[in-house]
Amino acid sequence: QVHLVESGGGLVQAGDSLRLSCVASGDTFKIHLMGWYRQAPGKQRELVAVMGSPGMTNYADSVKGRFTVSRDRAKNAVYLQMNSLKPEDTAVYYCAAGVLPGRTDYWGQGTQVTVSS
Repeated sequence: QVHLVESGGGLVQAGDSLRLSCVASGDTFKIHLMGWYRQAPGKQRELVAVMGSPGMTNYADSVKGRFTVSRDRAKNAVYLQMNSLKPEDTAVYYCAAGVLPGRTDYWGQGTQVTVSS
């Protein structure tokens, strides 16, 4: 089993930056990819950014150029640097981990990000 714990959410103004962190524990040797999803009220959960092998990243079009995902494999951690935040970025952000490419097997509890206009 893999346990994911997020931190770093909060309330910010449009144009501000925020950095989310997620640390994995447990059977971390299983993890291939780590990343972030989000779910806004009344909407489905969507991919934000994920990273598999080094240099292999996938971003939602809506965050390209503003958000950066990174991993520290020694710490079993993944980060999401969010710049130029917009009100439409308001959502609960979930850390995710998968044991194979394209799969998401484990989820964190979520952290709220609220961007005011």
